[in-house]
Amino acid sequence: MFKIVEKYALNATTDYLSVYAPRIAAKALPGQFIIFRLHERGERVPLTIAGYDRDAGTVSVIFQKVGRSTMELGACSVGDEILDFVGPLGTPSHLDGYRRVAVIGGGLGCAIAYPQAKYLHEHGAQVDIIAGFRTQDLIILEKEMAACADTLTVLTDDGSNGSRGLVTDGLKAKVEAGADYDLVIAIGPPVMMKFVCLLTREYGIKTVVSMNPIMIDGTGMCGGCRVTVGGETKFACVDGPDFDGHAVDFDELIRRNRMYQTQEQEARDEHCNLFKMADNAQK
Repeated sequence: MFKIVEKYALNATTDYLSVYAPRIAAKALPGQFIIFRLHERGERVPLTIAGYDRDAGTVSVIFQKVGRSTMELGACSVGDEILDFVGPLGTPSHLDGYRRVAVIGGGLGCAIAYPQAKYLHEHGAQVDIIAGFRTQDLIILEKEMAACADTLTVLTDDGSNGSRGLVTDGLKAKVEAGADYDLVIAIGPPVMMKFVCLLTREYGIKTVVSMNPIMIDGTGMCGGCRVTVGGETKFACVDGPDFDGHAVDFDELIRRNRMYQTQEQEARDEHCNLFKMADNAQK
C-alpha cells in the first residue's frame, strides 16, 4: 500500500498528489510515468510523474478528475492509501546537450512539461515556456513554471488572463523575433501537439512530443498504447512516451483516443450517481 502524504487542489478539476513511494522516487526521471490502481476493483490508470523527492521518498502526480478512477482518487485524503502505485515506467526524456529550448504545455500537459523545463533549466539550457489554457480559472503551475523559465508566456483561448491566443501564436512570435531553438518540446492535447509540429516543420526545428494514448498494462504486452511513428507501430509505454513529433500520425492517435468516449461518460455518470445516493442517505 502507498500512503498519500500531501494533496491539494490546483483548480476546480485538477489535484496535486504526493505519495510515499521511495523505490520509485529513487529512480524516477523526467518523462516517466506511474500506473496506479486505487483498490482491488479499480482500473489501472497511467499518470506522468510531475516531480519526486529522493530524500523524502515521495513521488508527485497531477491529475484531472475526468473519469471514474480519477474522481475516486480525487475523493481521497492525506493518510489514505493507494493499493498499487507502479513505476517508474517509460523511457526518460533525452534532455541533455541542448542550448535553447521552447517547452510548450497545453492545459494539463503543463504538469508534464514543467519537470522537463525544470531539468533543462537546472542543466544550463535557456528555456522559454509557452503555456496555453482554455480560460484563466484553469491555469496551473504558473509560479513553478516562472521559476524555471527564462521567459514564460501564458495564453488563454478566451483572453481572460489578459493574453489571448494559442500556443502556436506564442511560438511563432518567439521564432519570428529571433529565438534560435535547437529543440521544441510540446505536451498537451493531441490536436495542439499536431499544430505545433506543423509549425516547427516549417521552421525546421526538432520537435519532441509526449504521447498519451489508451494504456492498460504499461509493459508493452497489451498493445493498447500503440501509436504510428514514421510508418511503424510503436508502444508509448516502452518505446516512449516521447517521440519525434514530425513522424507521429496524430490523426490516427486522435481517432483512437475517442474510441471509448461513450463508455467513459457512462462510468462518470455512474460514479456521480453513487455519490448522490451516498449524500442523500446521510441527510
